[in-house]
Amino acid sequence: MVITLSILVFVMVTGLLYFFGMKFWVTPRSAVDRIVEGGISHQEVAHPSLAIHDLLARLGNIVPASPTDATAAQKRLFAAGFRSATALRVFLGVKAVSLIALPLLTWLLLANTSVSGDNTLFLVVGMAGLGFLGPNEVLKLLIRRRKKRISRALPNALDLMIVCVESGLGLDQAVVQVSREMAKYYPELSSEFAVTNLEMRHGKRRAEALKDLGTRTDVDDMRKLCSTLIQADRFGTSIAQSLRSHADFMRLTARQRAEEKAAKLAIKLVFPIFFCILPSLFVVTVGPVIYRIFNVLIPMMKGG
Repeated sequence: MVITLSILVFVMVTGLLYFFGMKFWVTPRSAVDRIVEGGISHQEVAHPSLAIHDLLARLGNIVPASPTDATAAQKRLFAAGFRSATALRVFLGVKAVSLIALPLLTWLLLANTSVSGDNTLFLVVGMAGLGFLGPNEVLKLLIRRRKKRISRALPNALDLMIVCVESGLGLDQAVVQVSREMAKYYPELSSEFAVTNLEMRHGKRRAEALKDLGTRTDVDDMRKLCSTLIQADRFGTSIAQSLRSHADFMRLTARQRAEEKAAKLAIKLVFPIFFCILPSLFVVTVGPVIYRIFNVLIPMMKGG
């Protein structure tokens, strides 16, 4: 009976995966390939399944959300790099699906087991909380990773901007050139510079666009760079000299951070050494001695 039930579940799951894969994955990708005729790669398509994206967006329209929460979620999505018009609705749809699917799946898995009803109810409620809060934590993780990538790319972007400004380009043209040159290796920073350039081209003042750049990325080094550029533009000082001074400051700051991390390394190594390395050393060095004491020396003393 158990083997038959397992085979039926396997066949059902395989059939469902094949059906939904053919319906929501293969067909939309083929349609996109026919439309763009190879002009857009698979990585540039925002969502792998157009049908699932549309379904999540419709679910997001149904989910109620206060304007304050929606605005905060929209800002977090912008910080994570999701700038499409349907990003907020898709995010709310993902939260709704996870809120319903995880408790339901947990209940189905524990329905025919020996787990008591109280424990089942506790697990179902816990999975419901995980389904509601999980997407927010995943979004926070994506934001942290994106900020880290932007921080790592900023020194190279600053050096390239210095070269562009010293070669005779204006600040706007330098931002465009940096965005183009860094699009392949640092797409996050390139997209932020591209958005800033679009804002300035559509009539926003340079100071406001640079300030929005620092606020949007939420990176301290980027905020400092934007403040330096705003002050240089406001007071009429040399952009190249200001950028070079800021580059020296960033190198000094990076060196100080590295020295700080190196100083903390000894303290952080205490716990792994004490709990992982020392017990192994004691087993290897003291273990044979204790074995010989209990098996050789103590019997000799008793026999004597």
